Amino acid sequence: MRNLRNIGLAAGLALSVSVSALNAYASEPTVPPAPTPFPAEGKIKYVARDSILEFKALPEYHEPDWVTEKYVKTGKLPPVKDRLPKEPLVFKTGNMQDGIGVYGDTMRHVIGGRPEGWNYGAGQTQGWGGIDIGLSECLTRTAPLFQVEAKDTEPLPNLARSWDWSSDGHKLTMHLVEGAKWSDGVPFNADDVMFYWDDEVVDPNVSPLNGATPETFGVGTTLKKIDDYTVEWTFKEAFPKQYLYAMAYGTFCPGPAHILKPQHPKYSKNTYDQFKNAFPPEFMNMPVMGAWVPVEYRADDIIVMRRNPYYWKVDEKGNQLPYLNELQYKLSTWADRDVQAVAGSADFSNLEQPENFVASLKRAAEANAPARLAFGPRLIGYNLRMNFSANGWGNPDERSQAVRELNRNEDFRKAVTMAFDRKALGDSLVKGPFTAIYPGGLSSGTSFYDRDSTVYYPFDLEGAKAELAKAGLKDTDGDGFVNFPAGTAGGKNVEIVMLVNNDYTTDKSLAEGVVGQMEKLGLRVVLNGLNGTQRDASQYSGRFDWLVRRNDQELTSVVQNTEQLAPVGPRTSWNHRAPENGEVDLMPFEKDLVDIVNKFVSTQDNDQRASLMKQFQKISTEHVYNVGLTEYPGALIVNKRFSNIPQGTPIFMFNWAEDSIIRERVFVAADKQAKYELFPEELPGKPGDKGPMD
Repeated sequence: MRNLRNIGLAAGLALSVSVSALNAYASEPTVPPAPTPFPAEGKIKYVARDSILEFKALPEYHEPDWVTEKYVKTGKLPPVKDRLPKEPLVFKTGNMQDGIGVYGDTMRHVIGGRPEGWNYGAGQTQGWGGIDIGLSECLTRTAPLFQVEAKDTEPLPNLARSWDWSSDGHKLTMHLVEGAKWSDGVPFNADDVMFYWDDEVVDPNVSPLNGATPETFGVGTTLKKIDDYTVEWTFKEAFPKQYLYAMAYGTFCPGPAHILKPQHPKYSKNTYDQFKNAFPPEFMNMPVMGAWVPVEYRADDIIVMRRNPYYWKVDEKGNQLPYLNELQYKLSTWADRDVQAVAGSADFSNLEQPENFVASLKRAAEANAPARLAFGPRLIGYNLRMNFSANGWGNPDERSQAVRELNRNEDFRKAVTMAFDRKALGDSLVKGPFTAIYPGGLSSGTSFYDRDSTVYYPFDLEGAKAELAKAGLKDTDGDGFVNFPAGTAGGKNVEIVMLVNNDYTTDKSLAEGVVGQMEKLGLRVVLNGLNGTQRDASQYSGRFDWLVRRNDQELTSVVQNTEQLAPVGPRTSWNHRAPENGEVDLMPFEKDLVDIVNKFVSTQDNDQRASLMKQFQKISTEHVYNVGLTEYPGALIVNKRFSNIPQGTPIFMFNWAEDSIIRERVFVAADKQAKYELFPEELPGKPGDKGPMD
């Protein structure tokens, strides 16, 4: 079979290559059609990276008057200056859309997730929807980088206030913020960082929430403590600045070692399950470094978080952040989140389910609408990922193993991608200029996307069936579905189990569309619909044939979680990991992808990076590394009473909008504040206490 890499894609696949030259293909590949223009897309206002924040001491510090009166003057808390670091993180006024804020009010969220507990370092979800972002802080921060020009893009400092590279580029010394404290007043230091690394990331029996592994930070990487506020990374590569992105949310967010360590099996008689579940949702006042602390949980009802009195960030006037006293999370459904935010009974939502676009736009256009909508670029994409591990990951049975062998057959993958009517898939979600044809690979909204480097196999059902026959699949029993060859899986119908997240209507709708369109091709696809937590567990353990997955940072920002683009290590890829022997059975073109990703991570030359991603896009889409389904923009829904929402905030790029808007800087003007607080003038209590401080 001819290799498109030798055909000269950039010159125009469809125009420069004759049909006869491509007689190995049932349908002529081309570039994807240009997306329909979308006038409602908001424009980002770009700023210099160093205009966002700095670390410095200020002449004086302030806090809400009620904190001083009720807690400091009564001896329940030290003065605010003693609760802050020597040099707190200071947000610069010039980068605030509406300037210095005022204290008060709450932000009401609605979410469809449910919390497992507060031990996110051991893999427990807090329910998503911004809860974990409100309580977690990480070594670096990336979400606000959407407003920074690509040439100036490097993660912002956070818990690591600064870093230095050795002359040879193999060592990175990180200086932690000195004097910062957990929300219970216990000092944060390098011991917290090292516990997360040694006893959660490196420990093979523990899986942090976002699947962080040692390979996430480079194969062979080590980390050691130098002193209480200094840690040192050692990398095999020289100057792998790419890993600074992996030190942001949610892959390097240390938990409170003084609370977690006594429960870990290495330091106790607990099992790993007991360690993971030691802090259930009912465990209130879990110490955090974030701006808000969980103080109330009612199952299937609500989670309430109150301001952290030890939060270590301020504005330029010395006002301790956050401005908002309270966050609320109503436990409902993801679809209800959009409905309530548009209606004004909630304050914030990432409008990401296109089924709600039209109704939300109509309501927001009304003069008395409480919320505004701001659409961003087409960065939400869905793709079909095939399990490529044929050497044991997930302990497949005979049928699963046979499916994996098919997944590794390029004729089979081409048959699958050619059988998708992507316009129909998009229209099934929402009609209009929202959805666009997405062949797979990088999202079209990322700055690294190059349309001329993207190979698109147009919808051609008959051509797809011919490719399926080339893969050796025929309907031998006349029931409309192709069978495995004789001697493989008993010659039965090819049956593929596809994993899908049941928490989202869009995921389920697309999965049902996949089932219907694959049936026309002659493939029987069976849905395994699980909630997010169960889905993640099945995915991480390799118990799937196919997987419908929404694009993550590696396909949107590219510079974040880049190692997930290809199996550069035994556990970096979402759909091609190694079994216990640590060996990934790479296909030939995957070796090229791994080489490209490693070069991208190691180079700092922006032109070379762009060139490498063009190569990646060409190879990955030519060989159908993942099967794109559809892509569309998202919209930020925010109540009009809130200030300091950056212009053009995307709902998802480097991270979700809850982090991109920098919620600790968001405020409500005094004349617009509402009495929504459930625990007015109360602060978090001691770890494990029920409710906030008395």
